[in-house]
Amino acid sequence: MDAKADNSGKCPVMHGAITETGTTVMDWWPKSLNLDILHQHDTKTNPLGKDFDYREALKTLDIEALKKDMHALLTDSQDWWPADYGHYGGLMIRLAWHSAGSYRLADGRGGGGAGNIRFAPLNSWPDNGNLDKARRLLWPLKKKYGSAVSWADLIILAGTIAYENMGLKTFGFGFGRDDIWHPEIDTYWGAEKEWLAPSDSRYEDVGKPDTMENPLAAVQMGLIYVNPEGVNGTPDPMKTAAQVRETFARMAMDDEETAALTAGGHTVGKAHGNGDAGALSAEPEAGEIESQGFGWLNPNLDGKATNAVTSGIEGAWTTNPTVFDMGYFELLFGYEWELTKSPAGANQWQPVGITEEHMPVDATDPSVRRMPLMTDADMAMKVDPTYRAICEKFMADPAYFKDTFARAWFKLTHRDMGPKDRYVGPDVPAEDLIWMDPIPAGPTNYDIGAIKSKIAASGLSVAEMVATAWDSARTYRGSDMRGGANGARIRLAPQKDWEGNEPARLAKVLGALEPIAAEYGASLADVIVLAGSVGIETAAKAAGHDVTVPFEPGRGDATDEMTDAASFDVLEPLADGFRNWLKKNYVVSPEELLLDRAQLMGLTGHEMTVLLGGMRALGANYAGTKHGVFTDKEGALTTDFFVNLTDMANKWVPVDGGIYEIRDRKTDAVKWTATRVDLVFGSNSILRAYAEVYAQDDAHEKFVADFVAAWVKVMNADRFDV
Repeated sequence: MDAKADNSGKCPVMHGAITETGTTVMDWWPKSLNLDILHQHDTKTNPLGKDFDYREALKTLDIEALKKDMHALLTDSQDWWPADYGHYGGLMIRLAWHSAGSYRLADGRGGGGAGNIRFAPLNSWPDNGNLDKARRLLWPLKKKYGSAVSWADLIILAGTIAYENMGLKTFGFGFGRDDIWHPEIDTYWGAEKEWLAPSDSRYEDVGKPDTMENPLAAVQMGLIYVNPEGVNGTPDPMKTAAQVRETFARMAMDDEETAALTAGGHTVGKAHGNGDAGALSAEPEAGEIESQGFGWLNPNLDGKATNAVTSGIEGAWTTNPTVFDMGYFELLFGYEWELTKSPAGANQWQPVGITEEHMPVDATDPSVRRMPLMTDADMAMKVDPTYRAICEKFMADPAYFKDTFARAWFKLTHRDMGPKDRYVGPDVPAEDLIWMDPIPAGPTNYDIGAIKSKIAASGLSVAEMVATAWDSARTYRGSDMRGGANGARIRLAPQKDWEGNEPARLAKVLGALEPIAAEYGASLADVIVLAGSVGIETAAKAAGHDVTVPFEPGRGDATDEMTDAASFDVLEPLADGFRNWLKKNYVVSPEELLLDRAQLMGLTGHEMTVLLGGMRALGANYAGTKHGVFTDKEGALTTDFFVNLTDMANKWVPVDGGIYEIRDRKTDAVKWTATRVDLVFGSNSILRAYAEVYAQDDAHEKFVADFVAAWVKVMNADRFDV
């Protein structure tokens, strides 16, 4: 072999190209629009294949056998990670809790509905310390039952079975959580660059918890809720109470649910801080390859059970940490408490003058008694007048406490699963809870053709029909399966009054459609969507295309009594690039807001592109503005938006207020106006590539077909029955 051709001494790959040390496009150009959030969880990342149907796989699961095995696992202590008190209940509850507890109401992201705790950053958050061990303890069950049960379901089930095993009558359980196979890059967890950085940067005023940055809910980077040692680690139960209230409210819990969850969560298990926290190895994502995904390894005193270090606080909250009883209240309200330090140096509270029989035994040696603890958040339940009154109510009625907690636990672990018709299994409760956004089944045996003819003769314009159907459907969030056209909640408070829904136009359209729905026995929800179909078919015909927009009947109409109006406030769109609307100027750019909306709706990059271009051609802009309507055939479903955006006979000139003029290069005459949301489809290299496809001379039929397909996807996004 020619020595000059021998490359054996060289690295076989470009160094850094496939690790975090490589330089990415976003590193070079951090202001570039990152479309990756629209392309995550592609079927190519799923090892089960694009045709795998988890709901079909669930039909093969022996649920009773799995539950029996789960009960057995809880008391089968392993040498490599011994169980506290011989029972893994507390650990499994914490795993399920921290998986579900990342949910936040503002954007519906986080939560346990996809098994995202398996991946970074959640798998390595400081607050999730040693939960890597809990997942490995579950591995034998996952291995045994295979793809018939998802990791997401298994993790939440583990916590629920743990409570049952320790004496709680749970409210129910629903299977049906599909696993993801890649970290969720769309979720903004905060701007901090270090774990547990002081929370001040998240607030306008840290003393006013309601000034926390939206959509965040946890008080510090790497925490699920609040700092157990107090605000920024400084004990003060009254200040902590205010943070607890705001944090849990942002996770969809009221004061009673918050108090129940705090008490019920700390009725079992223990905290771990009996050692030197500084001796721990790196978190899982930063671990050495031989650690095999384990993190927080502890070289001191074997670092297990009694000697484990996780949060840094140390001890159990109750006398009997493996029994669901009223022990939390008995200790919290039965003793005075004073500040102390854990062996790991963390701030915590201990009882004054506790009797030996009230002390829990050692997690490893039952012949030894240990001092119990309370965190600052626990003390908040005692000193805050509202929380104290709730706890006193619980103490006076233990059955009420247990039922309230069971319901709150069910809500915590199912909040991001969407409507109840997505739940699977024998333990799904019969009761419809308002936070499930219940919707009655709608009729299907009506004359669709007659309704469409009636709509076409109603005098409504293409823009009015399309905008109303769009506004009804655009509230859908794939993050927690809330919102959407089903239910016709656009006619109810608060949606009927949202600025972005143009209340006057909405009232006009609903006034025309409601009699049609009543005449033919259809739901208004279906008729609103059908009106959008009529608008699109009319516009396509005006462009020379005969199309029929696919339609699935069966939507129902929700009532005010079925609607938790306050929880729907968070679904209000503050911007909608598809309709070229921005409620006000934000720190985030309009094009980033467009991406966020598209991702929540489950759209890909090219679906977002074709929908926006088509909506401009249809004249569906908010309040009929002409920004981005690059056509003299408004109302016809043409490719003119893309053709004129990419036409090099034009130039683009910024004017005041974030508006741009598109001018003729030769005459300097103004042809059209545009916003940043319009022009990004010409400036961003990826979006321009999509736009150019639809600007081609041979793209007319493809454009109409793609627009209709994407439109139907949006209209059916919340239809889990089709």
